[in-house]
Amino acid sequence: GDGLLTLAFELMADPDLNSLDSAVSLAIIQVIARAAGTNGMVGGQALDIDAEGRQLEFDQLRTIHRAKTGALITASVVSGAMGGGAGPDQVARLEEYGRAIGLAFQIVDDLLDVTATTEELGKPAGSDVRHEKATYPVFFGIERTRELAAEAADQALAALDGFDQRAEPLRALARYIVERSR
Repeated sequence: GDGLLTLAFELMADPDLNSLDSAVSLAIIQVIARAAGTNGMVGGQALDIDAEGRQLEFDQLRTIHRAKTGALITASVVSGAMGGGAGPDQVARLEEYGRAIGLAFQIVDDLLDVTATTEELGKPAGSDVRHEKATYPVFFGIERTRELAAEAADQALAALDGFDQRAEPLRALARYIVERSR
């Protein structure tokens, strides 16, 4: 994983592989580095591991969820927008979209850990409980957690208001995230 992460930066910085303006490339590299680093995935994972077996406040759980996979999802959406020439307003709305689907993804991940089987997940079910992790179902129960995931997906879809049909794959992704079973 560490090797693949650094390879990503090597490839993004290679002018033979990247036809974007160097200022745009540098801005994208910064977005992805921030999302992967101590304020993103790595930091969120460290907080998540540190929180095992401890009681958390909901704000702490939300911070962990925003930092982990959510940060990378947001960076993917934002960097694609930047590379595609989106303007600042579009990038801001797509960042809002990314944060919302990232949160929805993490909420559903928590939910599936308690509602799906190991076979359905492709990984051991119930691991959050075994590791005594704070999760959305722990704070809110299963039904309210489902509602919160749907609300996050709705926020993502609302952020896409005003985008044309070219944003349909992003809309489909938001719907898929809350409907997925793995």
